[in-house]
Amino acid sequence: MVELSASLSNAAPPPDLTPPLAALWWAAKGNWDAAHKTVQEESDAHSAWVHAYLHRVEGDLSNAGYWYRRAGQPVAKDALDVEWERIVSMLEGGKA
Repeated sequence: MVELSASLSNAAPPPDLTPPLAALWWAAKGNWDAAHKTVQEESDAHSAWVHAYLHRVEGDLSNAGYWYRRAGQPVAKDALDVEWERIVSMLEGGKA
């Protein structure tokens, strides 16, 4: 798998990314709609965590809280870029 950060100069996400990582790729590129569409129909905990992050980016903290609960993750309180890095690191490392 291509490291996510290294692929951000590309026009599209690498085809082998999981939906949560592809959504984070789109989020890093500033395309919230594509990111949200990528995970909104997924039902796994990783996608729920990314979905929570996206609603936090959007400023919809109530909706984000719902998705953090679905993901089994605590509500993030750190900077958005720090949370993005943490999620990517966990998903790329298979630790989440």
